[in-house]
Amino acid sequence: MTRQTVISAAGAYVDSGDFLRELQARIAIRSESPREDSAADHLCYLMEEMRPALEAMGFTCRILDNPVLPRLPALYAERIEDAALPTVLGYGHGDVLWGMAGDWKENRDPWAATLAEDRIFGRGTVDNKGQHTINLAAMRIVLQTRGTLGFNTKILIEMGEESGSPGLAEMVRTHADLLSADVLIASDGPRVSANTPTVFLGARGGHGFHLICDLRAGAHHSGNWGGLLPNAGIRLAHALATITDAKGRIAIPEWTPGTIPENVHDALRRIDMDYGPEDPETDPDWGEPGLTGAEQVYGWCNFEVLAFICGRPEAPVNAIPGLARATCQLRYVVGVDRDRIIPALREHLDTHGFADIRIELMDRGFFHATRTDPDNPWTRLAVDSIRQTTGKEPAVQPNFGGSLPNEVFAEILGLPTIWVPHSHPSCSQHAPDEHIMVAVAREATQMMGGLFWDIGAGRLKTD
Repeated sequence: MTRQTVISAAGAYVDSGDFLRELQARIAIRSESPREDSAADHLCYLMEEMRPALEAMGFTCRILDNPVLPRLPALYAERIEDAALPTVLGYGHGDVLWGMAGDWKENRDPWAATLAEDRIFGRGTVDNKGQHTINLAAMRIVLQTRGTLGFNTKILIEMGEESGSPGLAEMVRTHADLLSADVLIASDGPRVSANTPTVFLGARGGHGFHLICDLRAGAHHSGNWGGLLPNAGIRLAHALATITDAKGRIAIPEWTPGTIPENVHDALRRIDMDYGPEDPETDPDWGEPGLTGAEQVYGWCNFEVLAFICGRPEAPVNAIPGLARATCQLRYVVGVDRDRIIPALREHLDTHGFADIRIELMDRGFFHATRTDPDNPWTRLAVDSIRQTTGKEPAVQPNFGGSLPNEVFAEILGLPTIWVPHSHPSCSQHAPDEHIMVAVAREATQMMGGLFWDIGAGRLKTD
């Protein structure tokens, strides 16, 4: 039995339809975490679907209660072969966002994994049921081939990621000894392109807030009061305009890292952003001047206005609004002090004459910026293994552009974090027509099989 045996078996797992059949059972469970009555579905996914699959691989399983939102528990599983061996912590989330039935093309059912045009459609096919299904299948193939994994494994599957992972940090702190490991290896998010194997080592942070201009109660006739009363919409628009220039360049120095570390810069220079015909057209002049697409998205920060409400957009009247509200977000990288994000904004607005603009934090959805060193031995092992399996040069993202709860692993558990995504940029995650490409799933299962084989073969070099 050889490494190539695993690679061949991994390809056959997808080609034979076993991946589709396994995924169909998981997609059918309507585990929408924003839905208030979803507790039974979450337990069904963890206890009736995932637990039997893991126990068949020799894992012992237990439920971890969520102290913040009890309807969103987590499943912990472990397989310990030898205390002297390295321990890999795997992670996935079994919750999804709304199914959006009726909005899918061809009237597809979001809760039925459907194969069409070499793509598998369904809610959760890429985010994240399909991705952790691939990883566990690859691990199972290595186990069947070699008889052992050659390393210890711990798995954590949560049910609240799509709702901001409430309670995950508390669960990890409480069970830090139980979850101790040498590395996190997990999958979420998209590759840089469908044809480019990708490794990312962390995530940008996300910090959401509202900016509110509340000048007076009600609205007043624009003919009788125009020129006398300040307009809340105009005030807020001008306040927002001080935060970036007309091309989106951030004007608050503490909201950027200042510089990009050289080894991070080196990794980003090698990434080509590959966009498909369905993707929007990008503007090379948007954002921080002088940065390439990869440097903008993975190495720098961006400020976004997500929504702006002034007056009644659905039924405007001839009245001066006294209230305007903008929902905003800063995506930021390592090098930005997250504790200074809001104070720096307050100081900036005050300096520019906007003391009347109030800042209100969102209730949830905050993620910390994290980044494993690109020169970490686990990074080198993952990149070398994927290169050997695919014959392609993987894209190495020091962090990816979105946000996920990587800080609980990087900061609370102190682990290097290796993410190998199995999705692609046009996968429609969070939207109707979410899908995973069969070719990507096939290559991904082979990549993960090769990686798990190499870890068990002792290929990690720490010198």
